[in-house]
Amino acid sequence: MIQNRITRRGFLQGAAAAAAAPYVITSTALGAPGKPPASERVTVGHIGVGGRGNIYEFLRCKGSQSLAVADPYKDRREAHAKLCGGKAYDDFRELLARRDIDAVVVATPDHWHVPIAIAAARAKKDAYVEKPLGISVQQDLACRKVFQEHDRVFQYGTQQRSSDHCRLGCELIRSGRIGKITRLEVVAPNGGQGGSTKEIPVPANLDYDMWLGPAPKAPFTADRCVPPGTYWVYDYSIGYLAGWGAHPLDILVWGCDNDLTGPMTFDGTGEIPTAGLYNTVFNWDVRIEMAGGVAMTFKPGGDSTKFIGTEGWIRISRAGWDAEPKSLMTSALGPNDVHLIRSQSQSQNFIDAVKARRGAVSPLADAVRSDIISHMCDIAIRVRRKITWDPRTERIVGDDEATWLLSRPMREPWTI
Repeated sequence: MIQNRITRRGFLQGAAAAAAAPYVITSTALGAPGKPPASERVTVGHIGVGGRGNIYEFLRCKGSQSLAVADPYKDRREAHAKLCGGKAYDDFRELLARRDIDAVVVATPDHWHVPIAIAAARAKKDAYVEKPLGISVQQDLACRKVFQEHDRVFQYGTQQRSSDHCRLGCELIRSGRIGKITRLEVVAPNGGQGGSTKEIPVPANLDYDMWLGPAPKAPFTADRCVPPGTYWVYDYSIGYLAGWGAHPLDILVWGCDNDLTGPMTFDGTGEIPTAGLYNTVFNWDVRIEMAGGVAMTFKPGGDSTKFIGTEGWIRISRAGWDAEPKSLMTSALGPNDVHLIRSQSQSQNFIDAVKARRGAVSPLADAVRSDIISHMCDIAIRVRRKITWDPRTERIVGDDEATWLLSRPMREPWTI
């Protein structure tokens, strides 16, 4: 279990106190016209309410009630707690100790995604986790294991799965409408360099030690705790390879299973800044050889996934889609074709999945698959040679240095 300023004993004492506190039945608990009673609602806690906090989306969900907010920024957590009529916490573990919360939304900086998600699953909470997943493959695999062990619902914040055109394009591909896949082309927005390294005082409203959490201690700078620093500092992320690449790579694994058919070899180049605060890979160019002779490329550019087959191609982005032949875009799916989960809202789909105890549209198994592709690209660039990933053993083949990069140290006493 994650431990730091609050001990395990303190965590359990807090949970017991919450359970023993008097419960007052209010009009909102009993329900109101058009609003289900509390017994039929999924109660939600929000951990991290910055740019991707999504609290407004959940406030609009049917059958959902937001009860609490945790964030190391005092003004941010208090404002969002007031918005939902809930309680504000500096330490997310106090929120997780509440027995009246069913699920959490994790929208922190990347380095906190998996540690908090794992703590939530162990606390018997379902979790909606923003992309990307972990800052290492070790974190990804640990997260999947814990959620399986505790039988918790997981939703990944790859919202394009709730877009009709993304689903239809993937259904057509999986139904064989472009024939056998021969090539995959993925593009995502590029990273960059720069960022101030000048130390400045920590803002009075920020618990900076909690913000850093398992990341190494570092001087506070103007660009460290705000985008793009939260994405472009290696201690907190692997950059847009995963931070933005999660979207088109998620479409890749939704549309095909070529990443699972056998070993994949990654060979790529990229730049890693040597000056300034930002130090994640940018200007990358990665070539991937998949089993069965399927070739894949991953480069900076727009935000799309192109599936090229023996009988045509389909390119999908969050903004729209295209195909050749054009008739693919107006073709109908039959009862014997592949039909994927229909979702009109990522947040509503999660709430519905929690209530029904079923899988969500963006499951953890797929999140691990797409995140691993990002990590393999990053590792191949950093070791400056080809590496081979075996999806069956979930290991890098015959390369000790590359294997060492599958995990990251965590600042004591934080663990997963």
